[in-house]
Amino acid sequence: MWTSVVAIPTSFSWLWSQVCWNNLTMLFISVSLLALALLLDSMKRRKRYRRYPPGPTPLPFIGNLLEFERKNPHNSILRMVERYGPILSFQVGWKKFVVLSGFQTIKEALGQKAENFTERSSVPLMGMIGRGKNCEGVLVASCDNGWREQRRFCISNLKSLGMGKKTLEKRVCEEAGYLCAELKAQEGFPFDPHDFIYTAVGNIICILAFGDRFEYHSKNFLNLLHSTEEFLKGATKILPLCLTYISWFSYLPGPQQKMKKDWDDFSTIIKEIVNEHKKTRDSNNPRDLIDAFLDEIEKAEGNMETSFSEQNLIHLLLDIFAAGYETSSATLIWGLLFMVLHPEIQKRVHEEIDTVIGRVKSVTMEDRSSLPYTTAVIHEIQRNADIVPVVFPYVACNDTEVGGFVIPKETVVLNHLSSVLKDETMWEKPHEFYPEHFLDANGQFVKREAFIPFSLGRHACFGEPLAKMELFIFFTSLMQHFTFSIPENAPRPSEERIFGMAVFPSPFQILAFPR
Repeated sequence: MWTSVVAIPTSFSWLWSQVCWNNLTMLFISVSLLALALLLDSMKRRKRYRRYPPGPTPLPFIGNLLEFERKNPHNSILRMVERYGPILSFQVGWKKFVVLSGFQTIKEALGQKAENFTERSSVPLMGMIGRGKNCEGVLVASCDNGWREQRRFCISNLKSLGMGKKTLEKRVCEEAGYLCAELKAQEGFPFDPHDFIYTAVGNIICILAFGDRFEYHSKNFLNLLHSTEEFLKGATKILPLCLTYISWFSYLPGPQQKMKKDWDDFSTIIKEIVNEHKKTRDSNNPRDLIDAFLDEIEKAEGNMETSFSEQNLIHLLLDIFAAGYETSSATLIWGLLFMVLHPEIQKRVHEEIDTVIGRVKSVTMEDRSSLPYTTAVIHEIQRNADIVPVVFPYVACNDTEVGGFVIPKETVVLNHLSSVLKDETMWEKPHEFYPEHFLDANGQFVKREAFIPFSLGRHACFGEPLAKMELFIFFTSLMQHFTFSIPENAPRPSEERIFGMAVFPSPFQILAFPR
């Protein structure tokens, strides 16, 4: 009896010792693995070149993610530039990034040493929406044969469809008329200009891509614009973009999953439009980019290396909307904001337009040379609005020296355009709205070397001629027909910036009084 009483605690003691031993073993293994991981992480992070750009010390596994503000990561880059200088580095996970700032630095990288920065970074987020070899669109594609094929196609067909020519200019002028009619219909009541500008600029892209414009209140049109805007708003923010370099991030819930849904919505709409084109197109007479692309798909049938496929057509159309409509819309909305914030400048624009072309004649591109002050104001809107503060990432093709620092091969490079457009060594009043930046002593328009809103190098925006046409005709037409002001008793509109594919101002209300 006593034996069994003693045996019970003895067996429990043995069992407890085994549990403790197993737990200690697991703890030892876990600590050892963690120590090994930390050692490998430290070795990987310390593998630096002798003249690698300075930057904050990265933490294990996550790098410098904690350095970034969630809502405004661009402010985080500005702080790092102030602390570390115009060429700095940071990490996301184990992925190395280098930020280039200031006109001289970016000019050296994208001008003198452009051949070393011709590759786009392979962003994991792009894989989430089906981008890959020969299916990368054109805007953020690698500089391979597929990119060259798509870029040639875009430039050639946009020209044949009227980009930079009178045929498209006429359509832009017509759309400016529709826009003015929509604003006049507001009858002096306060309104947010965002949707009106978006639909006007979006229609120009639709004319090129789909062969026709939409009515401003068309449900399909508004759904297309909304899905495009939402996808670009999420996909091009600096922090989510950087986070996607952590491979497992793509599988977690969060903003990247919403981007995937927005992409699916955009794709569904485009597929419907493409299917309609298949039924009605004439291969001998392409009406628009979709027709021309479908012709190329037929020609390339059987070619396994071609970049012409229906999936890539969808990517290409997204790129064209991103480059041609998001940025121009943002610039025009900033333009209206600056005009109500600076009524004395708006008055001078009105006076010049009244003197040169009056209030009846339609605005054309030929008027630009006769409107130096208006042209200077448009350029200052682009400079001050600074709608693309950081260019979509490149990757260094080779070890490259810039500004005395070495940027190792395969490092992701972010060009900080904001630092150029507001470079204190290049502009008299970089942080003010000052159209005189673009005027000489005689009041004539002058170009400035540091004015590079369309970037530099091989990846400079191929839609620049279209953007210039849209900005001049839309802005000048609006100024010709309206006086814009802040509603009575309304607070002064904020210049706070909302980041996405392009930087927009916070929503604001204005009044438009016909002149």
